[in-house]
Amino acid sequence: MDLFDTISEEIKKAMLAKDKVRLEALRGVKKEFLEAKTAKGAHEQFSDEAAISIIQKMVKQRKDSAEIYSSQNRADLADVELAELKVLQEFLPAQLSAEELEKSVQEIISRTGVTSIKEMGKVMGLATKELAGKSEGRAISEMVKKLLS
Repeated sequence: MDLFDTISEEIKKAMLAKDKVRLEALRGVKKEFLEAKTAKGAHEQFSDEAAISIIQKMVKQRKDSAEIYSSQNRADLADVELAELKVLQEFLPAQLSAEELEKSVQEIISRTGVTSIKEMGKVMGLATKELAGKSEGRAISEMVKKLLS
């Protein structure tokens, strides 16, 4: 069963359980999936990679929103965003630890032969492809900068 079907099944379960937060988060995911499927130039087949990318974007949005709400003393709104964030993270692959990320980035750097920060783009291109879904872009970028400095 692909991610699209899994989300649809989870929506049904959330409806039966009357879990409003989970239902809202999952409906948001399905909406994004449907928009991506029907977008101009979209492929007939909706891949799990595309689905994971969409969920990652939604996770980042939730984190950013929760941060903004917290800074403006709106804990009620931040709590909703964080609850939805937890639901979304269930559908992402396991995230790399800092040590695993460093090891992976170090291996990519040695493979490409990059030695200076000026060539960071080469490493970032490969790293973001290989580590897609396993780590956030910001974390990858910070690790590449750290290792090339």
